[in-house]
Amino acid sequence: MASEGLVVLVIGSLNMDLVARVDSLPEKGETIFGRSFARFPGGKGANQAIAAARMGARVTMVGCVGTDDSGKELQLGLVENHVDASPVRSVDECTGTALITVDRNAANTIIVVPGANDCVTFDDIDTALAGFKTPGILVLQHEIPAQAVCHAVQSAKEKGWFVILNPAPARELPDQVMQYVDILIPNETEAAVLCKRPIQSVEDAAGAARELLAKGVKTVVITMGRQGALCCTNDSLRHVPPLQVSAVDSTAAGDAFVGALSCSLARGETLESALQIASTAAALSVTRPGAQPSLPSWEEVKQYLR
Repeated sequence: MASEGLVVLVIGSLNMDLVARVDSLPEKGETIFGRSFARFPGGKGANQAIAAARMGARVTMVGCVGTDDSGKELQLGLVENHVDASPVRSVDECTGTALITVDRNAANTIIVVPGANDCVTFDDIDTALAGFKTPGILVLQHEIPAQAVCHAVQSAKEKGWFVILNPAPARELPDQVMQYVDILIPNETEAAVLCKRPIQSVEDAAGAARELLAKGVKTVVITMGRQGALCCTNDSLRHVPPLQVSAVDSTAAGDAFVGALSCSLARGETLESALQIASTAAALSVTRPGAQPSLPSWEEVKQYLR
């Protein structure tokens, strides 16, 4: 059951994840044996939409899938998780696919083949935004065309939306777009790309966050896996410590974090409270295999917090 609060509009990717579990990640040119293989519905956009919906948000998803079986399965998965998938278009391209390798320590490597995700247009974005009488929270990632992301950020902000951008996978972001972003949520790898320097510690992350704030972003949250997360504004800096769990698969941890944070803010939580909830959701997600199957519900997060 969706809670009262602002709507969460997710514009992004839908992928079918092909996951191989291995003892260790392969080196360049190396052939290794896998321990298991599975298919999971995924894509950063769809993951974050479902993560927010399971936490209780009213969620609408915008994106593109192919006319193949994977596309139908991904759309059905959104509907079954109470996400409004009516704006998701079917196009004459293969559905996006992610090739994921997960080692025994839950570390992963991911190759994304965009497919239909590259078909998201300005019209898709404008039509979606025009469908809401009241602005809410917009959530974006980098698995759709860069021009579409920039257009969505600027158009939504001009209409009064609160904009959350997860710049993943890592790619440079035009400085002029930064001023429209309310919360930027990179991991340490993505922050390093944006700032063009390595990030290996909480101190490095703090420096990168301040650099991104100087470009106009209102709040920067850098997720750092086992080191927790760092939240930086022009007035404050806080470290959100990690939760101690037994990790199985870290594939959708960042998506769980973004979805839970957006839902919490839509519900009216303070940023401090939303960060704690998001950190808990991310920690619970790594204890389970797969992307969308690992995303926790609000009841599970509340029970853990208690």
